[in-house]
Order: sequence, then structure tokens, then C-alpha cells
Amino acid sequence: MADARETNARRLRRLTQMRKTGSVTGACKALQDVWEAGRKPNSIVLRSSSLLQTSEERSRLTKLVLPKGIALRFYLLAAFEAQCRLSEGEPWENVLPLSGRGSWSDLVAIDGAYDTDSATYMRDTVGSRKLENLRLQQIKGALRTLEELGGEHRLVTMPRGKSGQRKYKEFLLMNESGRGGNQTPDVYTVPAGHWAAARTIAIPAAFFLKGWVQVLNPSEVATWLILRMLSKWAPDKHTASGVYLYGQARLESFGLRDDAWEDGCQRLREFGLIRFAQPPEKEVAGEGTDTVPARKVLFSRPTRIRRRYEPHYWQVTDQGLNVNAAKRLDQELTLRQQDLDTAAKQRRPQNRP
Repeated sequence: MADARETNARRLRRLTQMRKTGSVTGACKALQDVWEAGRKPNSIVLRSSSLLQTSEERSRLTKLVLPKGIALRFYLLAAFEAQCRLSEGEPWENVLPLSGRGSWSDLVAIDGAYDTDSATYMRDTVGSRKLENLRLQQIKGALRTLEELGGEHRLVTMPRGKSGQRKYKEFLLMNESGRGGNQTPDVYTVPAGHWAAARTIAIPAAFFLKGWVQVLNPSEVATWLILRMLSKWAPDKHTASGVYLYGQARLESFGLRDDAWEDGCQRLREFGLIRFAQPPEKEVAGEGTDTVPARKVLFSRPTRIRRRYEPHYWQVTDQGLNVNAAKRLDQELTLRQQDLDTAAKQRRPQNRP
């Protein structure tokens, strides 16, 4: 309980600071400008290869579920920028500077530099601690993380200078499946919207324009994307009774562990992005297994294997994306903090005379 309280309080503190400095509002405005000046896509399409892991490697998505940094967020923002600007199949090239007005740094919201000893945020006017510099540091850190996925799995490549230093401004974005093993890298191209459901995931533009990409944790983003994929694999089942995924199937197919998944689902439900679904009675009493691959779990119900537990059934609710993300999280995290504080007080031993 103490860990949950501290984690929630820290997140609420960061969100409060971002709202105070206008960081989320500014990033949303910059993304809106990119969208308005471009093709105005209703959805951003991702290749499913970013989610599924192979027998030898975790998926690139779950490798980016990290406690620090903005690598996953940056890749999604880069895909957003590319699809606002480019046609289907058109290769990516970088047209934005790293910092300054109209830059990559403009598209990112951060809370700033926090001083633990004084429990206050440092003034953003102090030299290298300026928010613009901090955003640039975050962008560079994201590029390093995306490149350091290694070998054919790299989602970014950067040329090197004579001394071996990275030329961040000249980075190349790779397709969701990574650089590939050929000499010529698999540079990012915009996916075709008509591809089969199993090959793509559609992210509504509101996810970017309303600030959700800025305020959700990486594990929440990963969980949400997986649920979107499942809903596309089985649209009728998703609409009628919701989708679910057992622990072992989830780990084997997506590489996302129980704690990240379960916490992600609960927060997404509180934020209004997913909801509980009531499965039909025959499925509640039916069969399932946590040893069947993720896609099979959705389409079949083996009868000879005993179910270990009953998972939650979920439905994705895109209506929730249309509200101000920072405001919604502020409300929900504040309520959650009050509940956690109350529970902690009730658990304390009473002083006896």
C-alpha cells in the first residue's frame, strides 16, 4: 500500500507541475499544428509487428516499457508526425530540428527538474535546467534507447561523427519491425490503411491531440495497444462480450508481465479508456487456458484443460479519448490518492492508553 501511495503521489505531483507550466497544453498545441498543416489523419496506423514477440526476442514495444525516459512516447510521436506529412508507402526523412520552435522537443511534455531534498521543483530559469534543455535531453535519451535495442531490432539509426559521437539531428526512423538484417535499413514508411486487421493497429488521432500520449505510463500505453489489437482480431467478440488474455499467453505473445498488465488495465478503466465487459454465461462457465497462444485464446475454448482463473473481459471505449487527458488524470489520481491515504490510516495500529 505504501508503494502504491508513493507511486501515485509522485505521478500526481508530476502531472500537477506539467499542468502548472502548461507543458501538456503546449505539446498538444504543437501536435495540433502538425495535424492541421498535414493530411489530418483520423487515426495513426501501427504495424502489429511492434507488439508481437518472436520465440527469441521480446517485442520492441515491451522493451520500451521502462520506468524512465520517453522512448516509447517518442516513437509514437514520430509515427504521428510521419502520417500527418507522408502518403502511404512514402519513406520517412527527418524534417524537424531537435529543439526550438516547431521542433521535436516542442512535441513533448515533461514536468521539469525536481529537487528531492527540498521537495520542490527547481526554477525553469536556472541555466541548463530550463525546460527546453530538459526536453532536448529527453529526446536524445529516447533516440539512444531506440537505437540501443540493437542489431536488426533498432528502431532508430544515427550516423557517427569522426570521433564516434552520435549525430542526433540526422537520425533515421525505422519500421516497427526494426532495422532488419540487410545492409540497407528498413526505413519507416506509412502503413497502408487497407491492410488486414492482424497486421495493423489504429490509434485515434485524439490519443495525441488530447494529451493521452503525454500522460499515460509506458505500461498503460502497451496494455492499451494490446487491447486494441485484440479488439481488432475479434471485433464481434469484443463488441458482444469483451476480450481477455491469460497470463502465460500474454507473456509468450507480447512479453508483458502480470503486474504491468493488471495495473495498466485498472488505471485505463479509471481513466475511461476501457471498461469491464460481461461475458456470456456459457463463457463464464466455459473453458480456457493460460497455455494457449494469445490469438487462439480469443477464438477457441478448449474443453479438456482446466481453467486456473477467470480473467477480466475488457472493451475499449474510444469515447474516453475525446476529453482532456491531463484534467481527467488529475481528477482520477487525486481520488485514488485520497482512497490510498484513507486505507493507510485505517491500517495504522490505534494508540492504546
